[in-house]
Amino acid sequence: MVRGDTGVTRNYARVCADGVALAAARHVVTIQRSTLDVALRMVRGGRGTRFDSDRARAAVFASEAAIPDILADRRAALFALAAMMGRVPADYPRELEGCTTIPSLRRPLPIGEGAMLLKRRPDIRRAERLLAAATAGIGVAEADLYPRISLGGSAGTATSVGHALAPSSFGFSLGPLVSWSFPNRKAVRARIDEAGADGDAALAGFDGSVLLALQQTETALSAYARSRDRLDALERAAGAAGKASGDAEKLQRFGRTPFLDVLNAQASYADAQTSLSSARASLVDRQIDLFLALGGGWE
Repeated sequence: MVRGDTGVTRNYARVCADGVALAAARHVVTIQRSTLDVALRMVRGGRGTRFDSDRARAAVFASEAAIPDILADRRAALFALAAMMGRVPADYPRELEGCTTIPSLRRPLPIGEGAMLLKRRPDIRRAERLLAAATAGIGVAEADLYPRISLGGSAGTATSVGHALAPSSFGFSLGPLVSWSFPNRKAVRARIDEAGADGDAALAGFDGSVLLALQQTETALSAYARSRDRLDALERAAGAAGKASGDAEKLQRFGRTPFLDVLNAQASYADAQTSLSSARASLVDRQIDLFLALGGGWE
C-alpha cells in the first residue's frame, strides 16, 4: 500500500532490500570459504600452490568487506523509520532486522481509466478546485476538460492497466506508455471565456497541471518498465553464474579445470548477486514512483 508518508514505505523497502543483499553476501562468503578450505587442503597435500590459497583468501576478504556497508545502510534506514514513527533512533522496529523478503505491491497499478487515476493527484485536485472557483455560476463541467488517457498503450494499441504492466508487455513496448488526447473543448472554452481573465488563468493552470501529471506518469512508467527488464535480465544472469560456479567446483574436484577458473566463476557469481539485489530494490522504488505519479493512496 502506498499511503501517507512515502518515506516510511521507501525506508521499509530499503531495510528489507538490505536484508536480501546481506543474505546473498553471506551466502557468497560461505561458498568462498569452502573453496578456501579446499585450497588449503590441497596445499597441505602437495596438490596445490600457495598462490591458489592466497587468491581464494583474497576473494573471501573482498566479499566480507562488502558486508559492513550493507549493515550500515540497513541501520540508517531503520533509524530513519524510527524518526518517522516519532521514536529515538535506538528505538527502531527490531522485528524488521529479520526481513529478508523485498516487499512487492500486490498489483502494479489500480485498475481504472487513466483520467480517473490522475484525479487522485493533489495538484490536479487543487487545480480543479481553482478552476471551479473561477468559473462559479457559469456551469463548467470540469470532467469535460480531462484528456482521454490510455496507460500502457504500445504501437497504437491500448491495453488494460493490469496487462500493460505485465513483464511480457514491457519487453515489447514500441511506443509511448501513456497515450492521451484532449476532447473537443470549444463549448467548454466558450463558457470559461465568460469568466474573463480569472477563468483563463485557472484553465491554463489546470492544463499545466494535467500535462505535468502526464509527463511524470510517462516517465515513471518508462522507468518502471526498464527496471523490470533489467531485473529479468539480471535474474537470468545470476542463475547462469550460479550454475557456472557450481560446475567449476565439480570440474576442479575431478581435476578437469584449473583452480583459477573456480575463483573466477565465484567472483562472477558474487557480482551477479550484488547487481541482482540492487535491481530488486530499484524496482520497488520505481513502483512507488509510479504510484505517486498517479496520486497514490490505494492498496
